[in-house]
Amino acid sequence: MALSATVFKVELGISDVDHGYYADHALTVARHPSETDERMVVRLLAFGLRAHRLSDVDGELAFGPGLSTPGVPDLRLADYTGRILEWINVGQPDERALGKAASQAEQVLLFPFAAGVATWWRTAGPKVAGLSNLSVVQIPHAAVQQLAQTVDRSRRR
Repeated sequence: MALSATVFKVELGISDVDHGYYADHALTVARHPSETDERMVVRLLAFGLRAHRLSDVDGELAFGPGLSTPGVPDLRLADYTGRILEWINVGQPDERALGKAASQAEQVLLFPFAAGVATWWRTAGPKVAGLSNLSVVQIPHAAVQQLAQTVDRSRRR
């Protein structure tokens, strides 16, 4: 029998002074059985860092279906016509996946994490250098590890 996703309820208060965005978000996050706490924390960080865009567009910022569905964003900002404004991936995808994302969205944001990011980037970086709509946001692995240790199914932060 397959393991089911673990559901987390997250209340995320965002005070983004740089962008003038202040909001509380009640999120339900499903963690795939093979997803680590670190990866889930980075998805939440990506949401928090990109939520200010909701004040710029008539649309939504939503989590994708997760690891069980390859080829879709981990998080996406889309307007109500379905146009993908931001395709947000977490981890270290291959260059083909990034190329596909770049062709389907106005902007692609990648949040790589884990100890091997530098090695991965030495290989992948030159292959995706031509993607003008790709931005990479690296969060220090030590910070991700510390945040992952605080994961609790009902914790308020």
